[in-house]
Amino acid sequence: MPKYYPINEEAARRAKDANSFSDYVPGSATAAYQAMVDEAYKLGEAQKQRVDPLYHEKIDGLLDRYARKLAENLNQRNAIDARVPSVLIAGPANFPVRQKEKQNAARDRNMGEYSEIAGLLDKVRSVGRGGISADDPQAVEKLEKKLAELEAEQESMKNINAYFRKHKTLEGCPGLTAEGIAQLQASMSRDWRKDPVPYASYWLSNNNANIHRVRQRIDDLKSRSEYTGWTFPGGEAKINEAENRLQLFFDDKPSEEQRRELKSGGFKWAPSQGAWQRQLTRNAIYAAAQIDFIRPEGGGSPYALQPFARKQERGAPDHGER
Repeated sequence: MPKYYPINEEAARRAKDANSFSDYVPGSATAAYQAMVDEAYKLGEAQKQRVDPLYHEKIDGLLDRYARKLAENLNQRNAIDARVPSVLIAGPANFPVRQKEKQNAARDRNMGEYSEIAGLLDKVRSVGRGGISADDPQAVEKLEKKLAELEAEQESMKNINAYFRKHKTLEGCPGLTAEGIAQLQASMSRDWRKDPVPYASYWLSNNNANIHRVRQRIDDLKSRSEYTGWTFPGGEAKINEAENRLQLFFDDKPSEEQRRELKSGGFKWAPSQGAWQRQLTRNAIYAAAQIDFIRPEGGGSPYALQPFARKQERGAPDHGER
């Protein structure tokens, strides 16, 4: 049975009031969250059928982590959305532009975290079957194939939804078998929404997050050599390509408050390395840029030091960024 975590309905209501003229439907945020968790557990059960039972506990752990982190992320998203009302709600006069900019930056960070959470479902899919390792010489080729499949799936879901909205039926929908139509109709019959569609918005959001994550991973693998480390007062940030990690080395043990901030930024203590580290991605560099005590000596942002950031400033296409 799925384990659900609390959804802050009051925060969801405030977020709705701040961004829409329509009334909030009590319980809708919780229902949407639980539907997403249900789909994740359905995925987990399907994966258990494919792998040895010794992997079942790992799958359960990933699903519980997904459910917990998803609740935290959605609650945070609603809190962020409630901070500043939409200009349509507040009106253009004396609109708090600076506050809105801060809100949008917080939204970007929240979406980045959501992408990582959605990635847990890919881990569920790979348990017991082997994932795509960064050390695999064909990693980029395999990921590009996976990306093409995800993008095709996204386009298919959008087309099926569009067909249903136009015809009010799935009969005759291109690309759907009779069995596929029956499965979607059964899913729609269980949907709590007033006007359900074959693929609810969370299906598209989840798949789109996976597309973003895979695309970024491809970009990261292609440009890993473009990462650069830096020194900061009392330590050094190093790029460990062999381990695929951004590592932070300190001259002295960080204070308790600093350790909390490192953990909040996704860094973990690795005794075997003698470093605080996290997977080497652009999100890792972005997280490091938010921690003041590891900023480069002389000021500035570690993000601005990266070659990919300088390319972006020059106007080069950069599809890996959020």
